[in-house]
Amino acid sequence: MKKLVIIPTYNEIENVEKIIRAVLALEEGFDILIIDDGSPDGTAAAVKGLQEEFSGRLHLLERSGKLGLGTAYITGFKWGLAQGYDYIFEMDADFSHAPSDLPRLLAACTEGGADIAIGSRYCNGVSVVNWPIGRILISYFASVYVRKVLGFHIYDSTAGFLCYSRKVLETIDLDKIRMKGYGFQIEMKYTASRLGFKIAEVPVIFVNRKEGTSKMSGGIFGEAFWGVIRLRFRKFKKK
Repeated sequence: MKKLVIIPTYNEIENVEKIIRAVLALEEGFDILIIDDGSPDGTAAAVKGLQEEFSGRLHLLERSGKLGLGTAYITGFKWGLAQGYDYIFEMDADFSHAPSDLPRLLAACTEGGADIAIGSRYCNGVSVVNWPIGRILISYFASVYVRKVLGFHIYDSTAGFLCYSRKVLETIDLDKIRMKGYGFQIEMKYTASRLGFKIAEVPVIFVNRKEGTSKMSGGIFGEAFWGVIRLRFRKFKKK
């Protein structure tokens, strides 16, 4: 059973080596694909410096610039499918997602029967540490908005910590996924749900980054707001 963790990066020099070592130290034997969007701080060079040490387990794709979170994951999904991975994960580089939770997401699929497992901040109250209250409210009510508009019964639809089974990513037409920012997370989950896949939420504690800077912007929220309305009227087909 092959397992791949995709970690998009842009200027994560403070975190990238530490997150790589933490994930690759897990007993379950995860591999990593770093997708770097032309970080000027040397993030990609740091990954290359570790590839010999973790030969065959640490992979790197370099892109020419900031092309969006969604396109990074789509690129990673296609690469992972081509390489024969059975489970493919999304994860941030900044330790807001705990590497120790990866086996719990995997178990929700392999033992619990889910097709997608979400590391959820909101399925068991609000489990967020060190975020400004304003950002917590925006994130929480974004998921409420998605549930109301789409009738989508997922508490953390914007979560970026997930495990996908291979069959989900093979079934979704990845070239039809339109949103590039954090709306991508909503679109992928909702598309999978409409295609009949089982989604499980696994409670996790989300911890705000200690090093590096956030990549959030106002445009990301605008895309998600209008994108959800468009999703409401879309028809969904298997690939």
